[in-house]
Amino acid sequence: MLVLTRKTGQKIIIANEIEVTILETKGDSVKIGIEAPKQITIYREEIFEEIKKSNRLATQDAETARLNKAIEAVNLIKTSPPAKEG
Repeated sequence: MLVLTRKTGQKIIIANEIEVTILETKGDSVKIGIEAPKQITIYREEIFEEIKKSNRLATQDAETARLNKAIEAVNLIKTSPPAKEG
């Protein structure tokens, strides 16, 4: 992790296109401003973790649904009477 010391009003530039400005410090809080291209999404960490958790659960639900369908299909094959030859 890169650690930088900045004062209020100073900035950090990331990849020539993201600008982080220290707007205010109060106690143990820091207010920052971020300017970035619109295609770059920015989240608070706790929100990002919730999104990841929701995506992981959605993937698991979809996988479970596919497995249940496969099991149902196998069970139908097992319970179907054999086809008559003829």
